Amino acid sequence: MDLTSLDKTVLRADARAARRKLATLEPLAAERAAAHADQLPAARLVAVYRAMGSELDPEPLARALIAAGASVCLPVVVERAAPMIFRRWSPGEPLELDAAGCPAPLPLAEAVDPDLIFTPLLAFDDHGGRLGQGGGYYDRTFAARPEAVRIGFAFSGQHVDRIPMDRHDIPLHGVLTETGYTAARKV
Repeated sequence: MDLTSLDKTVLRADARAARRKLATLEPLAAERAAAHADQLPAARLVAVYRAMGSELDPEPLARALIAAGASVCLPVVVERAAPMIFRRWSPGEPLELDAAGCPAPLPLAEAVDPDLIFTPLLAFDDHGGRLGQGGGYYDRTFAARPEAVRIGFAFSGQHVDRIPMDRHDIPLHGVLTETGYTAARKV
C-alpha cells in the first residue's frame, strides 16, 4: 500500500482499524515477539510502555528483557508539549495516570535515561517510518534523546510500503514484531 499521497488523519483511522483486527486475530503476538528479544541491539536500560487499546502489549517483552539482565522503565508525560521523562519500573509495580492519561510509574520511582526506547505505533515501513497517534510525544522525546536506540513494537501486519514523514518525524532504528526484529533500511 502506498501511503505518501494520503492524509495522515485518514491513515491513522485506517491503521487503527487494521490494528484492532490484528489484535483479535493474533492474541499471542506479544509473547511471540518477546521470544525474539535476543535479536535486539544490546541495551542495559530499556523503555517499554503500557499498552492501551489494541497496542501490542510489551509486558511479555519486559519480562524477557529483565530475565536477560536488562532493567526496564516506562515513559511519563509530565508536560504535554515537552519530551517525556522515564522512570524505572518492574511489572507488577503500581502505576498512576500521567498528564496524557497513560499509566506511568509513581513520582517516587527513579528517573532514568534509557539506552533503547520501544514505541507503540499504528503503522511502520522498512525505512524507519512510523505512524504514531499524532500527539508528537515520542518524536519530541526521540529528538531530546538522539543517542537512544528507537524501536517500534508492532504486529507484523502493521507494515506498509511507505509512511509519509514530516520534518519533525524521527525515524526508527528498527521494529520488533511477532516474526522477529528488523533493522530499518537507510534511504
